[in-house]
Amino acid sequence: MSPIMQFNPSQIWSVLLISALLAGCSTERTHDSAHFETGESLVLVGQTPARLAFNPSSPKAVRVRSTYRDGLSNTVHYVVGQDFVVTANGEIERAANSRIPDFGTNILFGKEDFNHGQFPGFGNNAFFVYVDYDHREAWKPLPAKAEFSAKALPVTRRKLRAGETLRMVAYGDSITAGGEASETGLIFWERWADALRKKYPRASIQITNGATGGDSTAQGLQRLQAKVLSQKPDLVLIGFGMNDHNREGFGVPLAKFAENLRSMIDRIRAETGAEIVLFSAFPPNPKWAFGSHNMAAYAEATEQVALEKHCAFADVFHFWQQFAARKKPEDLLANNINHPNDFGHWIYFQALEALGL
Repeated sequence: MSPIMQFNPSQIWSVLLISALLAGCSTERTHDSAHFETGESLVLVGQTPARLAFNPSSPKAVRVRSTYRDGLSNTVHYVVGQDFVVTANGEIERAANSRIPDFGTNILFGKEDFNHGQFPGFGNNAFFVYVDYDHREAWKPLPAKAEFSAKALPVTRRKLRAGETLRMVAYGDSITAGGEASETGLIFWERWADALRKKYPRASIQITNGATGGDSTAQGLQRLQAKVLSQKPDLVLIGFGMNDHNREGFGVPLAKFAENLRSMIDRIRAETGAEIVLFSAFPPNPKWAFGSHNMAAYAEATEQVALEKHCAFADVFHFWQQFAARKKPEDLLANNINHPNDFGHWIYFQALEALGL
């Protein structure tokens, strides 16, 4: 996704973040161009206010619940004034006797440089709230850079438009495997495939989960035949980096990471002829002991390989970073380490949508 005119990259990504928020919502309802809803996730600490991506149009416009999808048997709808308040700055704050779980009681709250293995039962899912709200901001969506967009997927686009069968494989680590989406249909690539089915109803879109939790590009190369090549795909989504970027002794050095991606691409093309979408990863919790906290370099390397190999590229890293600038890392991390929650999977989905397929 490239700067246009004279905008700098941070301006571009700010606009892209907001445009993505406008494009989707957990309740799937349609709004006019000035009002939007999202399933934006937060964890709330005591009575400390937490920021949303936009300022709500009014306190009455804010709806807070306990599940990403509304209307589930276990969904709790929280009451403004009783469970939470909306501050004058448009932030969300727990009320004194709120039913909303206090993230301050989370086992990892306040821990620095933590080893998650020392804290059985870690995770944030029990603490999330999901916020729907209206606001009065409108932004025009920005597409991916032309060289990384659907223009890099001509065969895929032709098959979809012709109503043919498209076989896809999603390949990567535990994030791609689905961790920790609350249901299969909320995994980012499932959402993308479903969106494509709606856009191209005559096409038969088949997608296989070829990802394995804990894998880096090293294991990705080892499993390529069994998980990808044997499927004879038309399109392969490749997303590594979260485990590769881990500190020395646990991850894969940057140069080797890029080399492994190139090897995967070359083998896939040589043996199946499939087109490829590379996508980057987001930074894990900065308080986690095992991260190198150099994800920016791994994301840049992923983009560079996509450029060299003429692949489509979904820039999850920068998209995610725009949320991170406004929110706590824990607001988006289901395991409090390196797995997105349902809203985080939605961010990935929006990065794929930006390809313009």
